[in-house]
Amino acid sequence: VQLQACGGGLVQAGGSLRLSCAASGFTFAHYAIGWFRQAPGKAREGVSYIDNRDVFTWYHESVKGRFTISSDNAKNTVYLQMNSLKPEDTAVYYCAAEDPEKRLYEWWGQGTQVTVSS
Repeated sequence: VQLQACGGGLVQAGGSLRLSCAASGFTFAHYAIGWFRQAPGKAREGVSYIDNRDVFTWYHESVKGRFTISSDNAKNTVYLQMNSLKPEDTAVYYCAAEDPEKRLYEWWGQGTQVTVSS
C-alpha cells in the first residue's frame, strides 16, 4: 500500500501549484482522500477532502475559493490545485486515505513541501 504525494515546491505569493496524491495497493475508489498540512511549530490541519464517490468535497475556510480538489479514479490519483498562494500556505502537505465506513484514515503519504515566498 502506498500513497505518494508530490508537486510541492517554491513559489511566489500569488502563484499556483498542483499537488498529486497517487495511490497503489488498495481499492482507491473505495476510499475518501484528505489533504492535510503542517507548518513548522503548528499542529497538522485538514485542508481539503473528497469522498469516495467524488460527490462531497470540503475545504478549510482559509483555502476556500483558492484550492480545488479533484479525483481521477482511472489514474488512482487525487489532485489539489492551489491558486493565489499565500505565505501562510507554507507547510508540508500530506494526503491520506480514509475508509468511509470506519471513518478512519488508514494510510498516509510521505508529504511534499510547499513554500510560498512573499
